[in-house]
Amino acid sequence: MLVGKRFTGCFEAEMNFKESIKKVLYLGGTFVFSDAIPSIEWMDIGGYIKSMKQTNKEVDSVLDGWLKQHIEKRKDCDSNSSGSDQSDFFDVMLSTLPEETMESGYDRNAIIKATALILIMTASESTAETLIWALSMLINDTRSLKLAQDELDEHVGRNRLVEESDIKNLPYLQAIVKETLRLYPPGPLAGPREAIEDCYVGNYHIKKGTRLIVNLWKLQRDSRIWEDPNEFKPERWFLKEHSEFNFRGQNFEYIPFSSGRRMCPGLTFGSQVVHLTLAKLLHGFNISTTREEPIDLSEGLGIALPKVKPLQPFVSPRLAVELYQNL
Repeated sequence: MLVGKRFTGCFEAEMNFKESIKKVLYLGGTFVFSDAIPSIEWMDIGGYIKSMKQTNKEVDSVLDGWLKQHIEKRKDCDSNSSGSDQSDFFDVMLSTLPEETMESGYDRNAIIKATALILIMTASESTAETLIWALSMLINDTRSLKLAQDELDEHVGRNRLVEESDIKNLPYLQAIVKETLRLYPPGPLAGPREAIEDCYVGNYHIKKGTRLIVNLWKLQRDSRIWEDPNEFKPERWFLKEHSEFNFRGQNFEYIPFSSGRRMCPGLTFGSQVVHLTLAKLLHGFNISTTREEPIDLSEGLGIALPKVKPLQPFVSPRLAVELYQNL
């Protein structure tokens, strides 16, 4: 979809790229002393800046290689009218942006690579972490897990697999995803914003030009808006006061993907992947834990808000064996 390649995790280059993406997300959420005291940046306490530069080079090298391959492919297609009609994200961007494009000092290649990187991070670690949080909370809340699986059995049955067209008929599954994103937004801190005029936030005076970072994690756990804000309660999304909330950033009490023109560009893609993948997992498998104590929900460092302890569930099939041959 993005670069016309399938990633299976079987090759060293693919594994190295995945590890580099994980580093980007981890380092992006790490506290660096020079962020608070810029004058000591040259000391690079902890070696984070050096690590960031090295990781950026690794990721850029891969993206640059993909981009060059697509540029060469387009040249071959121009000289060969029988070229392939298949297009991916890189092809679309190359067709849309003229070669001489310059935006805010960045050329076409930089714009394409930066946009692709955002989508890759959204489609990989951020999406994976959302699924991990959802499964962790469902394992701890067997009642909600059973309700979700009962809904799937009622609307999908056990004679076929879940399809994307089924999602609209699964309101409880949708509520689970909403509740997961409320408690654990893909990015707990929104990207920096700049005040375009003097204003007040609460009782604080904000001067024009001030850079602000919104704490989405805290915003979505505001006890003035949400009853039992730290509790996992999918049913809350059927209440009148919350039923109209969505991911689109129109309700500022709930903006897991931020809001405005600079909101997460991977919103639609990430939402589709999370809903369908979670539906397939809950429909196709019984999921539990082999331990007597609840799953630890401690949060770790990183842009994507990972769990401190990895999820290690016990999984068993709940459908006919022949259906799994089509997975």
